[in-house]
Amino acid sequence: MRHNKKFNHLGRTASHRGSMLSNMASSLILHKRITTTLAKAKALKKFVEPLITRSKIGDTNNRRVVFRYLQNKEAVKELFNVVAEKVGDRPGGYTRVIKLGTRQGDAAPIAFIELVDFDENMAKAPKAEKKTRRSRRSAAKKAEEAPVEAQAEETATEAAAE
Repeated sequence: MRHNKKFNHLGRTASHRGSMLSNMASSLILHKRITTTLAKAKALKKFVEPLITRSKIGDTNNRRVVFRYLQNKEAVKELFNVVAEKVGDRPGGYTRVIKLGTRQGDAAPIAFIELVDFDENMAKAPKAEKKTRRSRRSAAKKAEEAPVEAQAEETATEAAAE
């Protein structure tokens, strides 16, 4: 029985799974997006998000801890210099998994996993100011009343000046 066994073993030994996740995490950090099976993408998300959280605190101890998991100097440099700067204000949720369909050969579900802040297509455009409608009157009626209001304001300013 596998009671209380929370994570997906992915059909591999512990050492093979650790090496695979380490390599995939390094590739994700260096390339910002990778395509893999859905199960591996979900396992990688659980593996890499705590490492990104550690990279936000850029001290020596956290670098050593992250290097112990990744075993790749270039990936650690990229994580602490580039990625940590972009995700500095984000409180979590650094990765996104998007399903792509099934693989042709074995019908395995395929997905890509990407770092959220590095996707140009999904970047939020600055919101335009929201224009609120104050009344339900048509524009024509407003145009007719505009000169009347302007005359009322002029008479009010003249009365105040006298």
